[in-house]
Amino acid sequence: MSDHENGTRQQRRRQKYIWKPEMIRALREHMGLTQRELADQLEVRQQTISEWETGLHTPHRSTQKTLSMVAERAGFQYPMNTEEDEGNNS
Repeated sequence: MSDHENGTRQQRRRQKYIWKPEMIRALREHMGLTQRELADQLEVRQQTISEWETGLHTPHRSTQKTLSMVAERAGFQYPMNTEEDEGNNS
């Protein structure tokens, strides 16, 4: 598989990943950040991070892509559950 094909596959996987509350918190803790520090990096309110981590709200699709990119840069290993997986767990 070429580097281009591999990169495209990772990008598609990143776009479909569903960030669950416990994984958002795990990412933040892996990075050694407070909720406020992560909020500043993502340009959202600290309260928004809290709401994601408690499951009150879910990040928008574009923010989920950003979380995936941040995770990859931080060397954070997150499972590849996707929207398709979510539909199969019912």
